Amino acid sequence: MGERLLDVRNLSVDFHTTHGTVHAVRDVNWHLDRGETLAILGESGSGKSVSASAILNLIDMPPGEITSGEILFEGADLLTMHAEERRKLNGCRIAMIFQDPLSHLNPVYSVGFQIAETMTAHGQSKAGTRAKTIELLERVGIPNAETKVDAYPHQFSGGQRQRIMIAMALALKPDILIADEPTTALDVTVQAQILTLLEELQQETGMGLLLITHDLGVVAEIADRVVVMNSGEIVETGSASDVYHNPQHPYTKQLIAAIPGNGIMAQQLDQTAPILQIEKLSKHYGAFVALDEVSLTVLPGETVAVVGESGSGKSTLAKTVLRLQDATSGEALFEGRDLVQMDRKDLFKVRRDIQMVFQDPTQSLNPRMSIYDIISEAFVIHPEILDKQHWKARVCELLQQVGLKPDHMYRHPHQFSGGQRQRIAIARALALEPKLIVCDEAVSALDVSIQAQVMTLLKQLQDDLGISYLFIAHDLLLVRDFAHRVIVMQNGKIVEQGPVEQIFDAPREAYTRNLIAASLSPDPEIQATRRIALDELQGANP
Repeated sequence: MGERLLDVRNLSVDFHTTHGTVHAVRDVNWHLDRGETLAILGESGSGKSVSASAILNLIDMPPGEITSGEILFEGADLLTMHAEERRKLNGCRIAMIFQDPLSHLNPVYSVGFQIAETMTAHGQSKAGTRAKTIELLERVGIPNAETKVDAYPHQFSGGQRQRIMIAMALALKPDILIADEPTTALDVTVQAQILTLLEELQQETGMGLLLITHDLGVVAEIADRVVVMNSGEIVETGSASDVYHNPQHPYTKQLIAAIPGNGIMAQQLDQTAPILQIEKLSKHYGAFVALDEVSLTVLPGETVAVVGESGSGKSTLAKTVLRLQDATSGEALFEGRDLVQMDRKDLFKVRRDIQMVFQDPTQSLNPRMSIYDIISEAFVIHPEILDKQHWKARVCELLQQVGLKPDHMYRHPHQFSGGQRQRIAIARALALEPKLIVCDEAVSALDVSIQAQVMTLLKQLQDDLGISYLFIAHDLLLVRDFAHRVIVMQNGKIVEQGPVEQIFDAPREAYTRNLIAASLSPDPEIQATRRIALDELQGANP
């Protein structure tokens, strides 16, 4: 056993709401040693993030209340420590990577300023902070760091913003790093780089890593021990290997059974007229080419997955097809009509048939609206769909379909976890029963059991209603189960495309092989073998 850094004893946290008291965390006990990685695993709402927030005093009180327990850092109780002493620890000796980077990066300051501020706020001289900031950005994989250091958060992709948050947290080489879903928004190759980086920093500094996640692949890759939480309680603990191969609690068994990648690949469809046909679609931002003459088709009832690293052009493709930004050139034919050239009146009508689920639900859900208003807004905009007397029943039905409760309709987005907000966004997209849904990392924030539930729902809707999906994802196990065809993008171009079986079993391009090799297995033994193979592959293709 290494040096004990953190010891959580009998921690209980309640939230007092107008609908009663929610017991978010109940008598939780766990510890973290120096140089150890402890993963807290569980579904959204299980109490994972609340437990971590208590360590850094980030729980809003009220409505939150820590009703019992101790949090001992090197023997001193953080819960009874003076506020000034606790501020000296937070960010310096105990740092945190948050799940939603855009909500935690200030939009009016450059990312370089915000990283440097972390250092100067804890007494470091301004001299040399720019050079150290650039070095940190390079270490977490931000390209052209010397110029990007002066860019703003909105100028980066979702995955790149998460890397910036990691750089900020690592700036002072903390003793404890709390990582709340640190790789949720990252593609598989960058995810592997980030996890490798965290391991390297552990070896250099001996820091303890507290990893909050729903991804069993990440657990298999990096965790020494696992704590499984459900409904605010710890239901199982053990090594990563023991928990995966010999789960004891029914809840743990349920999580493992829901892991994608073991299903039957979707059968190829007979060729018919495509519902969406994209021809040489391009998007330029000045001299920067974000989308370079991309051509693809989506058949009725087909799922076409688009995979690639952050910045490869996946999200730009989605937004350009939906006319959320104007194309520089090319065509996007929906049922034979060009969306690129369509006037506003016709575009309004056709948008009932094309919906999008965005990557970041925090930014796509109006914080001032209740969940009922958010979902039923579709019926306000398109009143011909449903009589008002049926709105409430339909909203209840949609919430239940995505794994939420009917009484959640009275809450607001900030009252939900990141995964729960994404479920709300999916329910909103389903409200209009569209013909085509563009899913931009639509299930990346969901825990495995809810992810399986939502994917089953999407597949059922496809079978029943013939819905097509343009499915942007970085989870290759999920793509293998769900998609009919796969498009691989790099630097704004399509580098490979074909049926799922061909892409996964016989990829032609080295870039595709790297993506597949970097995909994480939930089995710790298999993942250890994959890591060796990936290192060898990257050595052969530097």
